[in-house]
Amino acid sequence: MKGILNDDVITIFIEEGSKKPISLNQKSFFGKLHDDFLELSLIEASYLMEKGRLDIYENDEKCEFKYILNLIKEKDSYGKYIVYKDLKDRGYIIRTGFKYGAEFRLYDRGSQPGDGHSDYLVKVFFEDNNIPVMDFASYVRVSHGVNKNFLLAVVDEDLDITYYNIEWTRP
Repeated sequence: MKGILNDDVITIFIEEGSKKPISLNQKSFFGKLHDDFLELSLIEASYLMEKGRLDIYENDEKCEFKYILNLIKEKDSYGKYIVYKDLKDRGYIIRTGFKYGAEFRLYDRGSQPGDGHSDYLVKVFFEDNNIPVMDFASYVRVSHGVNKNFLLAVVDEDLDITYYNIEWTRP
């Protein structure tokens, strides 16, 4: 499948007779489907490229995976990509979490968008990041307010991920 890179968005045009982009959205829940194209984030497209399911082109030239990965690093999104890849490989359905101040909304295995609400909000940090206490409290409060679990994904210098399930409790 061929995707076109433009301004950090990858577009896959739906050609007559091709159902792959539609299937990517409706069965695997990648991207945002429009009438004649599927729009993927750089992180989603990178995951598909690494798995050998997508070729990305920029200005009619095929991009190397290393080039796309460098774009992600330049956007300061490498930690997000590492966590996205780990969760996707574990079988979770992942959608954006911007509306809630998180990187991702996560659907538990076996559930899917449209059948109910996401189960988790995921916030990604590198282990050497400082999280202001008021920001941390707001992440937890928002998650609790929308009936979702809050997962803090901490990426260490070896790119290993530790997940913390944080709950809001009333004393």
